[in-house]
Amino acid sequence: MRIGHGFDLHRLRPAENAMLALAGVRVPCAWQVVAHSDGDVVIHALCDALLGAIAAGDIGQHFPDSDPQWRGADSRVLLRSVVAKVHVAGFRVGNVDATILAEVPRVAPHVQAMRTALAQCLGVGTDCVSVKATTMEQLGDIGERRALAAHAVVILVPT
Repeated sequence: MRIGHGFDLHRLRPAENAMLALAGVRVPCAWQVVAHSDGDVVIHALCDALLGAIAAGDIGQHFPDSDPQWRGADSRVLLRSVVAKVHVAGFRVGNVDATILAEVPRVAPHVQAMRTALAQCLGVGTDCVSVKATTMEQLGDIGERRALAAHAVVILVPT
């Protein structure tokens, strides 16, 4: 068994009629992520957790923001590529636990869709994927709506 942990954070800026990518779901929001790709902090943290569990570096090594091919990229594409690397390494996903740290947007109405989207990318059932959220009680950059972040923990099991 292997365990991996990932973390990602992106700045936010106000934007009218914006859509945030969170855990593979487009969520309406009055804030926009500042990022090279679609800025999905959940998937980026999950990719780092998966890569860490197989000792294969981090998301920046595999999908560098200096490479124009990843500009605006759908993070689900990155996740599917990382999952393929996990399989080549002889493992499969046992379970995933992700936590979103954000004041905006409200995550609760989208949690089931997020679990479903992640499960599809990972090739597991939704019962193997947990997504939850917390605020920062208006403290720090996240609490003041200048950023959002996510942590992800994965367990991999041998195939």
